[in-house]
Amino acid sequence: MSRVLVTGASGMLGGAVADLLASRGDEVTVLQRRPSAAAHRQVLGDIADPDAVRRGVAGQDAVVHLAAKVDVIGPWADYARTNIEGTRVLVAVARAAGVCALVQVSSPSVAHSGHSLVGAGAGPADPARARGHYARSKAAAEVLALGADSPELAVTAVRPHLVWGPGDTQLVGRIVQRARAGRLAVVGAGTALVDTTYVDNAATAIVAALDRIEHTAGSAYVITNGEPRPIGEIIGDICRASGAPAPRRHVPYPLAWGAGALMEGVVALSRRAPGMPTLTQPPMTRFLAEQLSTAHWFDLRETRRDLDWTPSVPLQRGLQALRTYPDQARRLGRVSAMRGVDDQ
Repeated sequence: MSRVLVTGASGMLGGAVADLLASRGDEVTVLQRRPSAAAHRQVLGDIADPDAVRRGVAGQDAVVHLAAKVDVIGPWADYARTNIEGTRVLVAVARAAGVCALVQVSSPSVAHSGHSLVGAGAGPADPARARGHYARSKAAAEVLALGADSPELAVTAVRPHLVWGPGDTQLVGRIVQRARAGRLAVVGAGTALVDTTYVDNAATAIVAALDRIEHTAGSAYVITNGEPRPIGEIIGDICRASGAPAPRRHVPYPLAWGAGALMEGVVALSRRAPGMPTLTQPPMTRFLAEQLSTAHWFDLRETRRDLDWTPSVPLQRGLQALRTYPDQARRLGRVSAMRGVDDQ
């Protein structure tokens, strides 16, 4: 797999995957909407634009597809266009161009119906039962991608759960921002066990799925650190490692769910009311309330066996990377987070 296209490489995980592939000698092309400082060959364009996708796919042996709309809230049409239509376009173009392997980066939320997941495997993606626009659109995209698996185009899906690491603007960035503003609270008792994934582990798993495509084709695999912890403990550790105060307040689940429903209504109203500022990132939604109060941890035995992979960066080393990241960023610029840790 010497020539690989990575979509969504401007994100933390996509960038880590592209860098990992390039570091071992693969010829990496990235498809993204905006130019970046990355050293890889860049093709600029939207994942739902067939012309842009054709430019990116031309001459490639394999594709790793990470481009997605990941916001916690927004119009369904936006999710459908990027996550579903974008995947449909990519699959069709890849087939026509003779690409032989596709890794679809998905999410465990595609098989979550609102109940706790305790030692769960990778159940089937279910667009009808998945919760929220993001999960439903990613479920539909995974079904579409795996449905294209064939002898000509081998397709596998990987589902990294709650990926975080230094420089993360999604999970870590939002937690820290709200903690510093005094607006972060734990939903419920904070005792629900949750798996997370350090970014380097997620990247090595994705590359392993590509390398083992003859064994993984047609299947989906959940990726985590394999270290479930109480959600309140995880949030507190991330805050402390980032120099932010850990939350002390607890909000009962019914109250958090109700507040999320109210905020979703305010967001919808802001889009329709002339002159009213549009709200895009409410501090709580019904989906977030569910995710923060129910267990989500997984059985990795099948993943480890089929991908011939094991997570190499434990949570404590990942948290150490968060503690040292600001100094690393100033001294070294954009480098691998764990390379910075190893240099200490």
